[in-house]
Amino acid sequence: MVFTEIEPEQVPMALLLEADPSVCSVQRYLNKSWCFATIENQCVIGVCLICPLSHTTVELANIAVLPALQSKGIGAQLLRFTLKTLKSRGIVTVELGTGTFGHQLAFYQRQGFRVESVVKNYFLEHYQDPIFENGIQHKDRLQLTCDLRHFE
Repeated sequence: MVFTEIEPEQVPMALLLEADPSVCSVQRYLNKSWCFATIENQCVIGVCLICPLSHTTVELANIAVLPALQSKGIGAQLLRFTLKTLKSRGIVTVELGTGTFGHQLAFYQRQGFRVESVVKNYFLEHYQDPIFENGIQHKDRLQLTCDLRHFE
């Protein structure tokens, strides 16, 4: 496995849709993103998209691993690679939005992200189709941040 930066056009849309089920949403941020990937046997098996917000702040817009390879630590390794690379570029703060429950929230918290705020009804207002996880509909979104000054 190799962790590297790739061009947006090299990122498979099907992989991005694993983390964000809206093609319209993905298209809004894909071409302005820094794209970090996990490559195995010349195939992109994981991707992490980062959107610059300022000289020192970015947003983690999407992180996904092929379904057959999930729960093997690939996403965590990719996120650590991405955060280390961002820190080396002078980025101080990484922001992201995620649902108020589910495995994603625990994943981000294990990597050092902290809850900053709640955006009520985000998934109801920004997605045409309802998003369910474990039989529960996502409605609100949590805003999380990671201070890279404390990341090793």
